Parts: sequence; C-alpha cells; structure tokens
Amino acid sequence: MNVSDASRLPALILTGPTACGKSALAVRLAQAMAAQRPVEIISVDSALVYRGMDIGTAKPTLDERGGVPHHLIDLLEPTQAYSAAQFVRDAQRLITEVHARGAFPLLVGGTLLYIKALQEGLDELPPADPAMRERLDALAEQHGLAHLHRRLADVDPVTAARLPPGDSQRIQRALEVFELTGRPISAFHQREARPPGAPLAYPMLSLEFGPDDRASLHQRITRRTQTMLDAGLIDEVRTLRARGDLTPDRPSMRCVGYRQVWQALEGEAQNGTPWTATGPDGTTLPQRIAAATRQLAKRQMTWLRGMPQRQVLSADPADADSSLQQALAVLARLMQLPRTVAPTEPHRQTP
Repeated sequence: MNVSDASRLPALILTGPTACGKSALAVRLAQAMAAQRPVEIISVDSALVYRGMDIGTAKPTLDERGGVPHHLIDLLEPTQAYSAAQFVRDAQRLITEVHARGAFPLLVGGTLLYIKALQEGLDELPPADPAMRERLDALAEQHGLAHLHRRLADVDPVTAARLPPGDSQRIQRALEVFELTGRPISAFHQREARPPGAPLAYPMLSLEFGPDDRASLHQRITRRTQTMLDAGLIDEVRTLRARGDLTPDRPSMRCVGYRQVWQALEGEAQNGTPWTATGPDGTTLPQRIAAATRQLAKRQMTWLRGMPQRQVLSADPADADSSLQQALAVLARLMQLPRTVAPTEPHRQTP
C-alpha cells in the first residue's frame, strides 16, 4: 500500500494486552502534555467502534476520557462490520487532521492486526462474497466447524495451523479467499522480511504497556470481569439480543464477553437454565469470560513480541508514575518538546 506524504506524520502507539490499563494511562499522558501541545486519542480497538456495547468493551465513559478528544469510538451499529482496511483509512485521515489542528495523535488499543496494517500496509484481499458466505455457512451447519477446518488444512495448512478449530469467522474467511482467488490467504500475507532497523511505513513508535508478570494480569482480568458483570453486562447483552437483528456469528457478538453471555442467555431461553448456573464443563459464566479474556491476552502478547521498534513500560500499579514519565519522555521526543514534564494526579482508572 502506498503511503502519501501527507500521511507520513509522527504518531505514538500505546498498546498492550487487554485489561492492563492502557486507556487510563493514555488519558493521563494526554493531560500531562496538554500545556505543551494538545493530544488526541485514536482508538485502536475493534470492539469500541460499536454503539450500544459499552460495559463488555470497557469503553471509557465521557468522565473517564478526562476532556481528551477520542476518535473511532461508537462509529457503527453492531449489525455492521469494521475491517482493518477501514481502520487504516480512518487512522490515516485522523492522523493528518489531528496534526492540522496543531495537536498530536496518540493511538491506543490492543487490536494488533490494525496496528500491523497501519505500520506495514495491507494486502489486497478480495471483498466478502455474500453467496460464498452462505454456502460456507450451510457447510458449517451441515458438517460442523471441524469439517471446515480440515478443508482449510487441505488448501492452506499454514493458516489452518494458526487458527483454532472454533474460530469460525476466520476459517470461513480463509476458505472464501481461496475459493474466490485460488490462492491461500497465507500467500497474501507473505512479505519480504523487513531488514533489521528499517523504518516502518509510518514514523511511529510503539509503547507496550505490559504486566511485570502474567499472574498479575490474570488477577486484573478476573477483577474486571466481575466488575463488568456487576455493572450490568448481562442486561446489556439482553438488550442487544432483543433487537432481533443480531446473531451470535456477527463480528460484534463474537467479542470476548459478549459471546459467552450470549451463549448463557441462549441456554436460559431454550432450556430454562439460568445464566448463573454452572455449565456442562463445570465452569461458571464469570470463569468462562475470564478464561476467554486470558486467551485473548496471550494472543496479544505473542503478537507484541514480534512488533518492531517498541519500548516496554511496566503496568505495575505501584510503578504508575514511572510508566507515565517514560511515556512522557517518548512523546516529548516525538513532539520535539522538552523531556521534563511534571507528573499529574492519577486519573481515575477504568476497572
């Protein structure tokens, strides 16, 4: 993908695994820099784009945004889809617009495919084909997802090895690409390796806000899961189900937390089993959500290890000021501002 000169503007990416506190740190960072140069936050989160999905996405409230402009939040209805290609177009436009306003863009979130696409460009994959999707849906319903996964392994073993058998959305997309082009989707993703130290497509630096140990992150995930349930996640998903235009295979409803609650409510509706009941596998709904979130965090951390030109910050709450100061130094350097900025009072963090 060719990058226009107008888009070759500096930006800072703040990323890391889910539940590590990226959103709160980003707001503190923007507030601390406000006297030198305004900062605007561009969300890099495939779930925050959906309206009506606030609790399960840990979407920052207006109060939690602390007066800092946020972009790419509440763009779409949950019936719609948002792609990496659309994110790249939106992010390119916003980076240019934010600089034009005299502000600085801070990209914040954990959808690492979006970051990779923005930094390295996107391969030109064929658009979705509704008729092909219907045929694949029928095959999945008739023979099960395991059949589709085996079929994918025959035509694209590289992608099949990477995708778990239950990832219906990506398995079907990979099969769709093969049927439409005769080429495995992995062939579109193959690139000549970037030489060590070679510049990214954009002059960006990535800050990885990560936990000092995995156990600490798991504790944060467990606490946040319970906080979401206490805040009304069940009722939020009930409302989404009651719309009548959503199904569990929509990208929005496949988000972690929403998928597990939807399944629990479906069992409640069909079998009269309350969502609070222990499932057939002996786990409760909070345990299933937390387990899925831990798996998401594990995948994110695997992606992060392969990201070039990144600096790691500690996500230890006891070391929050140190993390802030490190991030301020990086941001100041990108802005060509003095490095010394007085720390601000901690902003109230999203649980």
